[in-house]
Amino acid sequence: MMSISSSQYVWTLFVKPLQSSLDTNLAAVQVTFSIFVVLQTWLSPLQGVLIQKFGPRLLISAGAILTGGSWVLAAAAHDLAGLYLSYGVMGGLGTGIIYVGIVGLMVQWFPDKRGLATGLVAAGYGFGAILTTFPIASMIKSAGYAHALTVFGIILGLVGLVVAQGLRRAPKSSELPASVINASSPAISQSTRHYTSKEMLKTPVFWLLFVMMAMMSTGGLMVISQMGAFAKDFGVSDVLVFGLAALPLALSIDRFTNGLTRPFFGWVSDHIGRENTMAVAFMLEAIAIVMMLAFRENALAFVLLSGVVFFGWGEIFSLFPSTLTDIFGTGNATTNYGFLYMAQGVGAILGAPVAALLHEAAHSWVPIFGIVTVMDVATALLAFFVLKSWRKRMVTAEHAEMAPALA
Repeated sequence: MMSISSSQYVWTLFVKPLQSSLDTNLAAVQVTFSIFVVLQTWLSPLQGVLIQKFGPRLLISAGAILTGGSWVLAAAAHDLAGLYLSYGVMGGLGTGIIYVGIVGLMVQWFPDKRGLATGLVAAGYGFGAILTTFPIASMIKSAGYAHALTVFGIILGLVGLVVAQGLRRAPKSSELPASVINASSPAISQSTRHYTSKEMLKTPVFWLLFVMMAMMSTGGLMVISQMGAFAKDFGVSDVLVFGLAALPLALSIDRFTNGLTRPFFGWVSDHIGRENTMAVAFMLEAIAIVMMLAFRENALAFVLLSGVVFFGWGEIFSLFPSTLTDIFGTGNATTNYGFLYMAQGVGAILGAPVAALLHEAAHSWVPIFGIVTVMDVATALLAFFVLKSWRKRMVTAEHAEMAPALA
């Protein structure tokens, strides 16, 4: 997961050099990233099917080769078509295979610590770029973007390929020790069935989860995509906080809290339940958003509250896959999560454009902050009052179905 995170989080460093080299406009270059995100998320179900059929080692090895190769080929691209096919298509396919494959593997391997396990690997995706950002920026400055793409494409591809050789399929539920199966918190109810994707897609619970994740993704990406813009409009971007400019300091803290929250709230959810944790985390983000707007001209408040916002948002990448697997079983967990992960693609498509259009129409950031707050509160309430009851109803129905067979 750390080996693929730079493809998303370090992309911004290559934009201006690529624009200059290819002699094109900013929007045309950014289409590459849109292709990357769409293919990473919207092909997840197909990638999940392939991983379940051929195994994690082979497919995730292929994902590492595609990811590293996408950087190397992008370095040699002489036109937009070459850039789109390499960094966009190959990169999106490669990172999507690894992301969905690893999360699917974790929810199967650790049923007793599912939230923590998925949170840790999701944090790897969030933290990985911290190790590469400054070296890549330095190499672009000293040797050019093409050299940086080639060198780091080879390094990251090899790292992913080597560590993928240690992966193997998780044992079936029947093969797990009873101590592991029974170690889950009483707050966590896990399905005794292994739903196929077709069966899952017919249930209202899945679509509730999909809508909830899409709302959280959209709201979070509205904030992420416009951080620089509203910091500038609030007049705090260049104000010194602890001796550093507020905007880059906030972005650094946000990256850290966005990674830290994933294992933290995953661990919390293993003990107090997924829905309860969702309600707490999403309400925390809503409160932080409101306070950020209220203290928008205070640079210190902007820095600290932005960190809280991302601490209340990033855990969606541990809580939703864990909840999905609790409800629909581990038998088809990778493919099933692939369908849910498409909600992140919805957020990526809606988040930045909708925020920009709203700001352009209203000439204010207040409507964007209001929409994000409403979606946070709505998702928290849905988790606590609707998802929890629907899940209990499903478990009760399953037990009723199994009772004659057990008798």
